[in-house]
Amino acid sequence: MADREKDAHSGVETTGHEWDGIKELDNPLPRWWLILFYICIAVAVVYWVLMPAWPTLNGYTHGILNQSDRANVAKDMKDLAVKRGHQGVILEKASLEQIEQDPNLQAYAMASGQAVFGDNCAPCHGAGGGGGKGYANLRDDVWLWGGGLADIQRTLTYGIRSGDPDARVSMMPSFGRDALLKPQQVDDLTEYVVALSHRKANPASVARAAPVFAEQCAACHGADGKGQQAVGAPNLTDADWLYGGDRKSIHDQIWFGRGGVMPAWRTRLTEAQIKAVTVYVHVNSGGSGVTAAPPTAPAADNTSVSDAAK
Repeated sequence: MADREKDAHSGVETTGHEWDGIKELDNPLPRWWLILFYICIAVAVVYWVLMPAWPTLNGYTHGILNQSDRANVAKDMKDLAVKRGHQGVILEKASLEQIEQDPNLQAYAMASGQAVFGDNCAPCHGAGGGGGKGYANLRDDVWLWGGGLADIQRTLTYGIRSGDPDARVSMMPSFGRDALLKPQQVDDLTEYVVALSHRKANPASVARAAPVFAEQCAACHGADGKGQQAVGAPNLTDADWLYGGDRKSIHDQIWFGRGGVMPAWRTRLTEAQIKAVTVYVHVNSGGSGVTAAPPTAPAADNTSVSDAAK
């Protein structure tokens, strides 16, 4: 074997690699690096023996310690279920009023309710319950079906238009799509609703729509347009709108008669979980359950329903 070339300056043999006139020296690895390298090999061998490490045709090597993260998680979940089960039994037996009056029980209900809400309700109502277009805001005091504890619990349990026999059901007719009203009547009703909410509207349209509203809409929304929680009819005189309060949104609601679906959670959640979410929503909404009061009187340049009907 031929002797390898030595670097004239350092006296170290070269590897024979050269690039652009630069030759690679064959320096040995530092001793500290070699020591760490061998320690890592030794640790790896010990780990292979003690812990699950190698896949096999029928599974994997379990190691002499027989350690399993999956088994540890299962045990932790079982212990947590036992702990929660005890608190859940207390929560299930207590009335909603008792839960809110007991600070410790309420704290547990709020923590549990927040977790259940995040997993099941947040995709529609938002992480904070603020809702969005077509999805109710659960943090205010405006409720279609009532915001008391019993009201919220019933809505959660049976849902709205969910198909459950005991679900809350309301129906907004598709006045335009089903040709129940003429297009001009839908346009006039749009102006009438705008005027109901104390905004400037076309007086002639409001006047024409008055008898139509009385005949077609007042049965649910009331003669004054303030709605009825008993039938889930919204208040048309305030500034809160599920599908938007601009003219196009109001027109589309009258024309198409949109209505969302709230699942019946009694088939998916336990009674204790439903109570926890009920308390969570009730507390975060302020706990009043009162429908928002109508806004103050309109400005002088607005045309209200009563003005247009004179």
